[in-house]
Amino acid sequence: MSEAVAAGVDGRTLEALPVPDCFTAATIRASDVGIFEGVEDKDVRKSLFVDEIPMPELAPDEALVAVMASSINYNTVWSAMFEPVPTFQFLKQMGKAGGWEARHDLPYHVLGSDASGVIVRTGSSVRKWRVGDHVVIAPAYVDEQDPDTHRDGMLGDGQKAWGFETNFGALAHYAVVRASQLMPKPALLSWEEAAVNPLCASTAYRMLVSDRGAQMKQGDVVLVWGATGGLGSYAIQLVRNGGGIPVGVVNSDKKAALLRSLGCEAVINRSDIEDGDPTALERPQGWKKVGAAIREAVGEDPHIVFEHVGRKTFGASVFLARRGGTVITCGSSTGYAHTYDNRYLWMRLKRIIGSHGANLYEQSEVNRLFSLGHLVPALSKTYGLSEVGEATRSVQTNQHIGKVGVLCLAPRPGLGVTDPQARAKVGESRLRLFRS
Repeated sequence: MSEAVAAGVDGRTLEALPVPDCFTAATIRASDVGIFEGVEDKDVRKSLFVDEIPMPELAPDEALVAVMASSINYNTVWSAMFEPVPTFQFLKQMGKAGGWEARHDLPYHVLGSDASGVIVRTGSSVRKWRVGDHVVIAPAYVDEQDPDTHRDGMLGDGQKAWGFETNFGALAHYAVVRASQLMPKPALLSWEEAAVNPLCASTAYRMLVSDRGAQMKQGDVVLVWGATGGLGSYAIQLVRNGGGIPVGVVNSDKKAALLRSLGCEAVINRSDIEDGDPTALERPQGWKKVGAAIREAVGEDPHIVFEHVGRKTFGASVFLARRGGTVITCGSSTGYAHTYDNRYLWMRLKRIIGSHGANLYEQSEVNRLFSLGHLVPALSKTYGLSEVGEATRSVQTNQHIGKVGVLCLAPRPGLGVTDPQARAKVGESRLRLFRS
C-alpha cells in the first residue's frame, strides 16, 4: 500500500490493496512522562521516537489517510515536553468515554496536527470523499452531536486538537481523521507545501478576519509578534491582503528582510529594543520603546495586537494596543501565566479576545486562499520522518523561520503538484519565499 501511494496510483488500485497491519509513526511514550522533572532544558529529542505501531480500526465516520507530509507545530513541542500536562491525560479521558474513542487510550501517543495525503479507506458513513482523493487535514476534531458545535465548531464540549488531544496524528505514514476534518489539497502546492498550512494559517485567519476574532478592517494597524514564525508569517499575509497595515516584530536582520519581501514595510527588530536585556519587553520601559518604534514606523498605535508569545509579551501587548483596541491571543509559547497592568485595559476600554484554532468553514476559506495563490506556504525547511526529533527541536529552540515540514510517505520534496499552470501563475519565487 505505502509503495503504491508513493507511486501515485489511482483510487481503484488503492481500494484493491490491503491496508498494512503496522505502520511507522512518531510517538511519545507514557513511560517517559517523568523524565524531565527537575531538568531545565527539556530536550524533545530525548522523548520523541519513531516506532512501528498497530493499525487502528476505522470508525464509520472516519477516513484513513496515507500521510505524504506533515509539519511541526508548537503543540508537538508541548507534547514532547509533557507540559503543561502530559497529553496522556487527554487520551485517558477519551478512553473513559468508551466506544470508538477508547482506541485512543494507549501507552504511546502519535503526534502531529498538520497533514497532506491520500485517502486509502473510508468508514461506512463517509459520503463526500473517496479513496484516492488528495486531501489536507483540518486539525479541529469536533463532536457533531454536540449542539454547540453547530453554533461554532470550536465551542462544542467535545472539540479537541487532533494529534495533540487525540491519538493517531499526522507525524506518521498513516493517520486516522474524521470526515469533518477533510479538505481538498490545493493542486498547485507540493505535498510538503500543503501540509504546513492548515493549523497556523487557519488560526491566524480566525484571529484576524473571522467574525469570531478581531474583525480586522481596511487601514487597521496590526502588531504581530514573532512575525516570521508559523503563526506570524500567515498573519502578515492576511493583514496585507485585507488592506491592513502590518507591523512585524522579529529578532534578526535576516528575518526583517524576509518580512519586507512579504510586503511588510514596518519592521521592528526586537534586539534593538532589548539591547542585550532579554527581559526588557516584560517591563514598562521596554513597552514604551516598542510603542515609540511603532509610531515612528506607521504614525499611530495599533488597532490590533496579534498575541501568541504569552508571558514575555502579554503585558506589552495590553499596553501597546490603542485606546479601544484589541489584543487577540491564541497561545503562550513562552509561558501561560500572564501578568499585565489592568489600568491600561479598563481605563482605555481595550478588549482581550481568546481564540483557539478554527472551525471547518474558516479552515475551508483559508484553504481556498492557498488554492487561489493569495496566500503562500511559510515552509522554510523539510525533514524526513526519521529526523522528527531534530525538526521538533528546531521549533522548540526557535531556530526556525516560518514552518518546518516533515516528509512522511513522500519520497522527496516537490511532489504532489497536479496543477502546474496555476503554480506557474503564482510563481516559484513567491511560493519558495521562505526557502530562498
